Amino acid sequence: MEICTKVHLNNLVQWAKDKPEVLVMSADLTSSTEIDLFRDTYPDRFLSMGIAEQNMLSFAGGLAREGFIPFIHTFAVFIYRRAYDQVAMSVSYPNLPVKMFGFLPGITTPGGATHQAIEDIAVMRALPNMTILECGDATDVESVLEIVHQTPGPVYVRMLRGEIPRLFSPDNKMQLNKARILDCGNDIALFTSGICTEEAMRATQALKKRGLGVQHLHVTTLKPFTDPQILAAAANAKYGVITMENHSVIGGLGTAVAEVMAESGLGKPLVRIGLKDTFAHGASRHYLMKEYQIDAMALIASIESLVKTGFTITEEELAQIYLAPVHSDARAEAL
Repeated sequence: MEICTKVHLNNLVQWAKDKPEVLVMSADLTSSTEIDLFRDTYPDRFLSMGIAEQNMLSFAGGLAREGFIPFIHTFAVFIYRRAYDQVAMSVSYPNLPVKMFGFLPGITTPGGATHQAIEDIAVMRALPNMTILECGDATDVESVLEIVHQTPGPVYVRMLRGEIPRLFSPDNKMQLNKARILDCGNDIALFTSGICTEEAMRATQALKKRGLGVQHLHVTTLKPFTDPQILAAAANAKYGVITMENHSVIGGLGTAVAEVMAESGLGKPLVRIGLKDTFAHGASRHYLMKEYQIDAMALIASIESLVKTGFTITEEELAQIYLAPVHSDARAEAL
């Protein structure tokens, strides 16, 4: 598996070279959100707003009214927690093309509750006019810019930084409101997003060897949520449906799938893997995923419970399927 470093840093500069309407805004986290090269390359299109996120969002709304497309860059918690009123009234209500890139989603940071965006999807989904996207690998990070640019109105992106795996080929780009089908099977329908997709891919490979068929979809659009593949996969699942996300089980991917199933009258078991109505503490991503049961082993345990069968899959077997490389100083966990 290829590991890519600081994908957004170089990709944004290349992508934006012929788009003078795109302005990049930072809230004093320029290098931490990989926009320092953009600042150096296009200084006239870069605005350093300081540690004043509320002002930055209102300012961005004004720029959007004048024909610019502001690309907000900061940690996710500082967008939807610190500046929620400004996002709602200055951006979402007037339906302006302000594009918000929120870094450190969920437990991708050891910064604890102050820095971990664990309820951002729930909050932003409730806002009218808002589109929500989530990146899960390097290809997602590379291809999300064009989707963001082409989508009318405000867009919120759960963004990845540092060292990122490439799970999908560069040709297999993210598409708005269309999940990628990663594996086929009729026993379980599995919907994953963000960093949980990599964990799920490890688990499904081991389960396939045991004869279990999993229809695995990687979901990158959290709103709108009208992809017909979601309901089709859920309806086809013999034992039930599982969602797996780096977010609270309340209001995120699991809730969106539950809404689709309920509104269609589909009565099948649904298991939501995510943070169980709790804040997380500070630690490494690997530790937190295991501690809060959003890793490959947690998925296997949930599937075993659904199908009422033990598969005797161990951590050691999963490690043989995929062994994570040692991270450098560019690791996503570094604040």
